Amino acid sequence: MPKTSAPTAKALNVAVKSQLGSEVGTADIDGAMFGAEPNVALMHQVVTAQLAARRAGTHSTKTRAESRGGGAKPWKQKGTGRARAGSNRSPIWVGGGIAHGPKPRDYSQRTNKKMIKAALASALSDRYSDGRVVVVDEWKFDAPSTKSAKAAISALDLDGRILLVIGRQDRDAALSFRNLPNVHVLATDQLNSYDVLVSDYVVFTADSVPGNSTKQSEDA
Repeated sequence: MPKTSAPTAKALNVAVKSQLGSEVGTADIDGAMFGAEPNVALMHQVVTAQLAARRAGTHSTKTRAESRGGGAKPWKQKGTGRARAGSNRSPIWVGGGIAHGPKPRDYSQRTNKKMIKAALASALSDRYSDGRVVVVDEWKFDAPSTKSAKAAISALDLDGRILLVIGRQDRDAALSFRNLPNVHVLATDQLNSYDVLVSDYVVFTADSVPGNSTKQSEDA
């Protein structure tokens, strides 16, 4: 029986805007990354693992064995009218050891690459379906300028929390946007599900769209 290849995802069309907010053309973006059916359970699992991996896991408390003191019995077993006590470092005593307290541990969870990629596709597809994926042809900054970056955000009519995905060569753009409190700047290779999901808009340049497979056509 002949081997059949899996059907390729249909490319999606998105408007390409200039830094001034005007539409300068359209581009085809990867349907597999922006047209997938969002998998909520998968996104939850991947994001949970991502946030868990951020935890240092350096928290530590002392058990009764590690607390200083407590070697002598506080008072005799009988005859005092008080409750029996064997150590003043018991967890029920003030200053005593901590029962079942946190100890240093590794919180990271194993998540394979296919899951991470599928979760990212789900997150991007969710934003695309809501019309919250914006593609800019390029960022043009002669020098780092927060004022110009703020003007660009206003021209593109963006509000809320904005995720800006740029190439590592766009240094002036990164320096310009990073001072804006509602803009989070990421390099293309740093794009992840969590930052997409916590953002209201995801803004790419034509070169930073995942897969780098955009084909831009100029309007007549």
